[in-house]
Amino acid sequence: MSPLMLTALIFGSMLVLMAIRVPIAVSMFSAGAIGYVAQTGWLPFANFLNTQAFARFASYDLSVIPLFILMGHFATKGGISKALFEFAAAVMGRFKGGLAMASLLACAAFGAISGSSVATAATITSVALPEMRRHGYSGRIATGTLAAGGTLGIQLPPSIVLVIYAILTEQNISKLFAAAVLPGIIAMFGYMIAVGVYVRMVPGHAPNVEEAPPPMTLHAVLGVLPILVIFLLVFGGIYGGFFTPTEGAAVGAATTFLTALLKREMDFARLRECFYGTATSAAMIFLIFLGADLMNSALALTQVPNQLAAVVAGWGVSPLLVVVAILLFYVLLGAVMDELSMLLLTIPIFFPIVMGLDFGMPKESAAIWFGIMVLMTVGFGLIAPPVGLNVYIVNGLSRDVSMGETYRGVMPFLLSDVIRTMLFLFFPIIPLWLVGFIR
Repeated sequence: MSPLMLTALIFGSMLVLMAIRVPIAVSMFSAGAIGYVAQTGWLPFANFLNTQAFARFASYDLSVIPLFILMGHFATKGGISKALFEFAAAVMGRFKGGLAMASLLACAAFGAISGSSVATAATITSVALPEMRRHGYSGRIATGTLAAGGTLGIQLPPSIVLVIYAILTEQNISKLFAAAVLPGIIAMFGYMIAVGVYVRMVPGHAPNVEEAPPPMTLHAVLGVLPILVIFLLVFGGIYGGFFTPTEGAAVGAATTFLTALLKREMDFARLRECFYGTATSAAMIFLIFLGADLMNSALALTQVPNQLAAVVAGWGVSPLLVVVAILLFYVLLGAVMDELSMLLLTIPIFFPIVMGLDFGMPKESAAIWFGIMVLMTVGFGLIAPPVGLNVYIVNGLSRDVSMGETYRGVMPFLLSDVIRTMLFLFFPIIPLWLVGFIR
C-alpha cells in the first residue's frame, strides 16, 4: 500500500468512527493504531504504547493544563461571575445595548481567569441572560451576545487552546499569552461595536433607554478587586520573572480558591465539584493527547506530512494564501470537531508547512502569529453554524429562544470575527507588538 493510500485509510477510519459517535480520542487512537501496525507490525506498536504514554503524561509542561482548568472551576463556583456582571452593567448600562455590552465585558474579564470558552459562556449566561431579558432585550441579541462572548474565554490568556498549541509546537507560553492580549481586547471591543451597530440598525432587539440602569456602588467596585488582584498576580508574576507559567497557574488556582472562601461561596460540595470537573476535563484532554500522538506518529511514518510541506513550499504561491487556505479548513473542520481535537490532529501537519514558508519575519514570530490566527479561527468555529458548541450551550440555558434565533444573533459577531481575522492576517505586527517586550 502506498503512503498516500495509507494516509487516506488512517483519516478515513477516523472519520467513520466519528460518524458512528465513537469518542474523538478513541477514534484517533484506533485510526492511528491501524496505520502504525500496518507499517511496523505489532511488536513496535506495543513498544510505542509502553513508552509513549509515560513520556507524554510525565511531562511537567502538561501540569499547567489541569491547574488553569482548576482555576477556572474555582472562579465559576466562587461567585465571581455575578460581581463581574454587576460592575460591567454599572459601567455600560446607560448606553443603548449597554447590558449586552456589559455581558461581553464580563465575559472578557471572566475569561482572563478561566481560560475556557464553555465555562465562560455557561457562567456569564446564568447571570446575564435573566437580566437582559428582564430589561427588554430580545432572545436573539441576548443569546447571540453571550454565545459570542464565551469565545473570549479562549481568546484572552490564560487560554487552554494556546497552552496546547505551545506544547505541540514547543513555543514559549508566556510569549503566546502576550501575543493574545491585544487581539483579545480588540475582539471584545469589536463585539461591543457589533452590538451597538446591530441594535441601532435593527430596532426592537434592545430598549432605547435603559430603565433604572444599575448604579455604580462601592459594593460593585469592591466586587471586582479580587479578580484584578488575581490577574495581576498571575500575569505580573509570569512576565516579571517571579515564576513560570506552570507556577503562575498554581498561584492563580490557590488565589482564586481563597477568593471564593472569602466570598463564602465555596463549601465542600462545590469544592468536590471543582476537583471532579477538573479531573474529568484534564482526563479527556490527556486521552485526546494520547490518541493524537499515536495517529500523528503513524502519519509521520508515512512521510506524507513532510512531503506535503515540501510540495506546498515548491508551489511558489503567496504564503498568506497558504495560511488563508489553512484557516478556511479550520472553519470547515469546526463544524464536526471541538477545538482541542482540531489542534491535536492538525497542528503536527500544518505547523511544518507554515514554518517552511517565508513570511519576512523570524521563525519564532511566525510561529506565534500563526498560533494567534489559529486561535481566532477556532473561536469562529465555536459559534458558526451548523454546530457552534457555544450556541448550543447558551441556547440550552434559554428555553424560550429557538436555535434559529440564536444563530441569527451570532451573525454580527461572525462578521466582526472575519474583519478582525483579516486585520491580523495583513498586519501581524498587532499581535506581535507586546511579544517584543518579553525577554
